Amino acid sequence: MGSKAVEDLIEASSGAHFSGFHLDNAEPGISQVEPTNTSPTENIKQPFVIGVSGGAASGKTTVCDMIIEQLHDQRVVLVNQDSFYFNLNPDELKRVHEYNFDHPDAFDTEQLLNVMEKLKHFQAVDIPKYDRKSYKNDVFPARRVNPSDVIILEGILIFHDPRVRDLMNMKIFVDTDADVRLARRIRRDTVEKGRDIGTVLDQYSKFVKPAFDDFILPTKKYADIIIPRGGDNHVAIDLIVQHIRTKLGQHDLCKIYPNLYVIHSTFQIRGMHTLIRDSQTTKHDFVFYSDRLIRLVVEHGLGHLPFTEKQVVTPTGSVYTGVDFCKRLCGVSVIRSGESMENALRACCKGIKIGKILIHREGDNGQQLIYEKLPNDISERHVLLLDPILGTGNSAVQAISLLVKKGVPESNIIFLNLISVSLLPLCSFCFLP
Repeated sequence: MGSKAVEDLIEASSGAHFSGFHLDNAEPGISQVEPTNTSPTENIKQPFVIGVSGGAASGKTTVCDMIIEQLHDQRVVLVNQDSFYFNLNPDELKRVHEYNFDHPDAFDTEQLLNVMEKLKHFQAVDIPKYDRKSYKNDVFPARRVNPSDVIILEGILIFHDPRVRDLMNMKIFVDTDADVRLARRIRRDTVEKGRDIGTVLDQYSKFVKPAFDDFILPTKKYADIIIPRGGDNHVAIDLIVQHIRTKLGQHDLCKIYPNLYVIHSTFQIRGMHTLIRDSQTTKHDFVFYSDRLIRLVVEHGLGHLPFTEKQVVTPTGSVYTGVDFCKRLCGVSVIRSGESMENALRACCKGIKIGKILIHREGDNGQQLIYEKLPNDISERHVLLLDPILGTGNSAVQAISLLVKKGVPESNIIFLNLISVSLLPLCSFCFLP
């Protein structure tokens, strides 16, 4: 078959293929999307670490308990900074009332870092139990903690050390009025610890309040979320739990790959995915629901294009400030599956130019470019690369490499994908799970 016949055959073909991944920060070439040898536990899924800080008796424990209760369908472990107090030596024990337990030097931060590092790499650890009567952490057997999906690290000074802060995916500061914290402390120490009010107030004025002002309050600026009123703020805690659930549903891939965007899964989307995977679904229904899903992917991808501000006059004569669509745009479908996405792209972008790339697979890893027909000015356009099914990712790598050679900046390529295999890190580059 001559080259002209091949070209005519491809031009006459119909269908579409789309994917959704920005290659903003990658180096030229294809190495950025090749699977690495990093183990899945290090690269694909890591525990979601939440830091909960605030003053003593601010309600940190209540907030942690409420988060754990609402995340009942996830594996959650709580790590208290209080477990990592240094053991007091004999001289310190003699003057225990002069010892400042609210100072950063009172904690064994190195041991805390070691424990957190093991938990983040899905290793079981033994956490000491600190005895507040003997002021030692070796009186009772250590608590065995197994790897979990969520790690909550709670303590008054967990935001103080930048090495500890860097371990956290979310930092929460429980902000409670000083009078409320003092009242709670008096009630707790007098009832639970049998201390008299004078001793409690003396310790508060001598150690607790100065430590809060000097070491705890300044770390409030590092918090991602500040919760006024602590455990009484049910709305804030509900929002936090929803955010955690979203992150866990994405296996935190958006954190690992900052140029990845995943459409939030709803029952509607899951229902359509169920239908197109069902072997009993008719051809008509399969095409109908596949087209609906593809349309969602395309519209989501278009939302990541650059827009410019534009003012228009409405029929009532008022001025509306909106945005203008990206003008220099084209689609490129990877034949043949990519063509199934072309109709959705044409429905969203009237008169859009669509190029074609045909890649032939040779063996398990080899890919050969057979045919390409792209707009002459593609280097000046934003490109939507269409490929609904991502298996090994080799075709996507070849297609992106070709576009780069044609002068398209990687920041101008949006790779749209509907379904990805989950065996390799590359296969997570998708819009819909």
